[in-house]
Amino acid sequence: MDARAIIAKVRQGDAPLQEELVWFARGLADQSVSDAQAGAFAMAVCLNGLSDAGRAALTLAMRDSGECLHWNVDAPVLDKHSTGGVGDCVSLVLAPALAVCGAVVPMISGRGLGHTGGTLDKMESIPGLRVDFSNAGFRRVLDAAGCAIVSASADVAPADKRLYAIRDVTSTVQSLDLITASILSKKLAAGLDGLVLDVKCGAGAFMKSPQDAQALARSLVDTANHAGCITTAVISDMNQPLASSLGNALEVTEVMRVLCDGATGPLVDLSVVLGGILLAQAGLSDGTDTGEDMIRTTLADGRAAEQFGKMIYAQGGPVQFAENWRRFLPEATVIREITAPVDGYISAIDGEALGLCVVALGGGRQTETDVVDPAVGLSDVVRLGQYVRKGEPMLRIHASREDKARAIEANVLSAIQLADVPSSDAPLILERIT
Repeated sequence: MDARAIIAKVRQGDAPLQEELVWFARGLADQSVSDAQAGAFAMAVCLNGLSDAGRAALTLAMRDSGECLHWNVDAPVLDKHSTGGVGDCVSLVLAPALAVCGAVVPMISGRGLGHTGGTLDKMESIPGLRVDFSNAGFRRVLDAAGCAIVSASADVAPADKRLYAIRDVTSTVQSLDLITASILSKKLAAGLDGLVLDVKCGAGAFMKSPQDAQALARSLVDTANHAGCITTAVISDMNQPLASSLGNALEVTEVMRVLCDGATGPLVDLSVVLGGILLAQAGLSDGTDTGEDMIRTTLADGRAAEQFGKMIYAQGGPVQFAENWRRFLPEATVIREITAPVDGYISAIDGEALGLCVVALGGGRQTETDVVDPAVGLSDVVRLGQYVRKGEPMLRIHASREDKARAIEANVLSAIQLADVPSSDAPLILERIT
């Protein structure tokens, strides 16, 4: 077969054959498909799309481009995945809570993509922590802590690892087909018994409209269930950051406030909903309501924090991170307040613009080789409907230098709109798709 011919088919709107997609995925994995060809393929799919059958074939071909894991455990193997938002650190809250409730949680996660933060980048803001393990090392972490948040090893879905990095720097992130194949190739290779998907919808998400979010949720659920993994999707609101901070160490701080200090809010609420669905699916609770109660209890009584500390230590982090987390996380040298220009209610927040500000500060990647600064980002971001007076802070910029903070001030200000009257509240959970 020929990569050029397959790319031409997709570019012309013709459906590639299943065996062609299998061949292309193997070529991504073994480097016989070049970076240029991979980028051209991603752009062709982004512009013209694949059929339902083509999407499923690409997903399974990318899954089968490497090793599929199998777990010899007497507990359900569960996981969750978010399609990408801002201030979204649910994975770090939910993984230890699920482990306390009797699940094994092998989370194969990704790095920042476009304007969204990456779970692996957040984890690596913890000193000494590793996310790159062999499959044997992955098992050792799970044995020690019941949960692990790691990158896909070179043996797991290598075709996706290659295409994922290329999509990030070729403006081909926003494709239903590529998002579906990327997410599920890794998740299906992880040997899961159950999966819950958090499909974001709104200004800070890749899917801006409810219709696009529904289409992606349905694509993911249908493809995963077809492959034999029991899967439910939740469509959640992303018209404002989920937590009040954006940036790697700053989001870990948000997580530790939940696990150790009893903080509440949308981050906890969404974690509880997703966990309740997973526990009910796996038969670890009598239903979603009971499952939600179980998750909320583990967060409140400190058991999830203890389990999180075990995971951090098993992955090479500090031995007493959960007890002394404030002293371990890096801090920016420059912190600048952005204040309200007038009195008013917060009426809109452009989460994508704020996410790109974090990237510009060095908290994300603009090229594949960029080194992420874990300390930079935005904190104390206002919430929709909140009333602020002129001169009151709307957020804080955390930067490595004064000039970098100044460079994004105008963009930060333009991302937050004020109005004379409060807007109506949108629900956090918009829809469930099974």
